[in-house]
Amino acid sequence: MAPSSYQAPSRGDKADKKTHSQSVESNLSHSLTTVAKLLEGKGDAVFSLRPNDTISHAVQILKDKHIGALMVTDQNGKLQGILSERDIVRRMAETPGQTLPQEVSALMTSDVVTCAPDDALMDVLKRMTEGRFRHMPVVADDNLCGMITIGDVVNFRLKELEYEALRMKQMIVG
Repeated sequence: MAPSSYQAPSRGDKADKKTHSQSVESNLSHSLTTVAKLLEGKGDAVFSLRPNDTISHAVQILKDKHIGALMVTDQNGKLQGILSERDIVRRMAETPGQTLPQEVSALMTSDVVTCAPDDALMDVLKRMTEGRFRHMPVVADDNLCGMITIGDVVNFRLKELEYEALRMKQMIVG
């Protein structure tokens, strides 16, 4: 039995109060987050090499920088392709003992899927998942201005969720 001071809520109670857990803003905020916002925190550093560099050189950069892919650019910095660890491993299986002296241009992906700074992160994540690739160059006005990974996008979204959960907890407690 409920204490005598208890009064069950009635239909008009708290009608003027708005909840935040199901607002359009909270439900759609993650879909409105852009690549530019992610790059603000990550930075725009891009590691690249030239098409005529050797795979041996590429492997050394990947190892030294602790990264999984390199942009391939011309002398003006224009994107020509992308070379990933996966590309190298596959070629090593095809040409054992002969891969390292080969040129980057022989292994790189030339038809590169890119995104723009204004693209929504959730759209980019969807394209990366559907295309089954983990690295995406960011291009604005035909200029390479960064690279994001699927890990960057997932980590960024997890931080957003943690922040949203903390805000909701503060609203409930406060």
